[in-house]
Amino acid sequence: MNKETEKKIQQLQLLEQNLQNIIMQKQSFQMQLMENENALSELDKTKKDVYKIVGTIMINANKEDLKKELKEQKEILDVRIRSLEKQEKIFRKKLKNCKKRL
Repeated sequence: MNKETEKKIQQLQLLEQNLQNIIMQKQSFQMQLMENENALSELDKTKKDVYKIVGTIMINANKEDLKKELKEQKEILDVRIRSLEKQEKIFRKKLKNCKKRL
């Protein structure tokens, strides 16, 4: 194998690794989003006192404040996921082009 081919293979491997990292981050945020949505759903259903975990303790919380906090977190997660999806699309395109050159 010549040096140019080796360099292209290294680029391909780096792109694959970066793509894998992006996919893992996206999956992590998607899991957090599901947990967030489940928490919001449960919060809507309950008529009792609500609590939130702060550090290692659980404290009583205002239901509306907690809802607001969860909705803000949801918006942040949505933005992060969309950003990662864009990055994923870009890396997939780069990967496809890199494979064509090999």
